Amino acid sequence: MSAANRIDSRLAALKQANRKALVPFITAGDPSLEATVPVMHALVEGGADLIELGVPFSDPMADGPVIQKSSERAIERKVGLTFVLACVREFRAKNTETPVVLMGYLNPIEMRGLERFASEAAEAGVDGVLLVDLPPEEADPVREVLTTHGLHLIALVAPTTTETRLAMVASNAQGYLYYVSFAGVTGANKIDAGDVAGKAALVRHSTKVPVLIGFGIKDAASARHLAAHGDGVIVGSALVEALAAASDPAATARSFLSALRSGLDAP
Repeated sequence: MSAANRIDSRLAALKQANRKALVPFITAGDPSLEATVPVMHALVEGGADLIELGVPFSDPMADGPVIQKSSERAIERKVGLTFVLACVREFRAKNTETPVVLMGYLNPIEMRGLERFASEAAEAGVDGVLLVDLPPEEADPVREVLTTHGLHLIALVAPTTTETRLAMVASNAQGYLYYVSFAGVTGANKIDAGDVAGKAALVRHSTKVPVLIGFGIKDAASARHLAAHGDGVIVGSALVEALAAASDPAATARSFLSALRSGLDAP
């Protein structure tokens, strides 16, 4: 895969069409092992432009209780990187267009070996990697290896990110910047609309890649509201919670995302 991967192509096409990106996050292996790939396909059917697939980790410090519990359930099912990559490979058998970003923490990748991971991820059809606990000051060697294999290293910025650090992150950004709409863990509900508008504008001004806003998006109204301040939105906890209670996870994923897609596309 060349450096101009599926993430770049998809986000460029959305910009050209003047549409906002809709990016769902799910945890691999939850609500069940067998549901993961059908849910991924259902999310695309519901309007997903890109999928963030969570790699379960035993100490997900940036995640709130919903995603923590999701990760714990997946780990109880013995989900690790091998399963996650197998899911992407199976997804790619039917879908070669939708970008997939793996979201997780450094430890599982370091244990596997960065070079081996990057090679296997690229082979499986992964397009990007977001490592929550990778400081930007230490990201260059990781980015270099991933880039060699055609993978983007996706970066996070938050309201607490200093101007100096924002400049560093923005200048090295690949694919998109994940803008955390408030300081805290996933799933909380503390969004100040005015604050998001001002800080998201600063982030967008600082980088050449699209800015996607996550944290606190629960429904079509909140998705539409926050999307106005960025190039798209990322929804995680609300979707993961809906899936956990679903008798038919794929149908739930499809209907949940369709509602958000309609909200984003409404005139």
